[in-house]
Amino acid sequence: MAALAFEDIQESLEYAFKQQALLCEALTHRSFSQTQPQAVSPHNERLEFLGDAVLGLVVSESLAAMFPNCTEGELSKIKAGLISRSTLSKAASRLQLGQWLRLGRGEEATKGREKISLLANALEAIIGAVYLDGGLDAARAFIQKVLTTEFSSLQN
Repeated sequence: MAALAFEDIQESLEYAFKQQALLCEALTHRSFSQTQPQAVSPHNERLEFLGDAVLGLVVSESLAAMFPNCTEGELSKIKAGLISRSTLSKAASRLQLGQWLRLGRGEEATKGREKISLLANALEAIIGAVYLDGGLDAARAFIQKVLTTEFSSLQN
């Protein structure tokens, strides 16, 4: 990935990575790694796993603070909507993540850049990368910024 592309991606994300290899990994789908054996960066599934956990923590923490009188069941229902594939893919689309994904030929041919699951997974991987790069506070700020539309709609 060229340096210019890194700058563009980071501008879109509104986060500057200290470890750009994490960003590259977060944007690399398994299909790219399988068709590009010489590719230096691994695919994003490890970061996706981590990002999912960080996302769950941050959203739970935010909801508990926003709605101190809600029951566990009510909070769980709200959280499920916020961390759903549909919600995450919409947030990823606002960030234009699809254009930056590194995909194999098969995913390119089947419009992988527009697939809800790939976009949601890439956003979770970015969250995991931000967490490893900048810590929990950076990940919290990133998630709150990325989901600001969804959090704002809850307060209305």
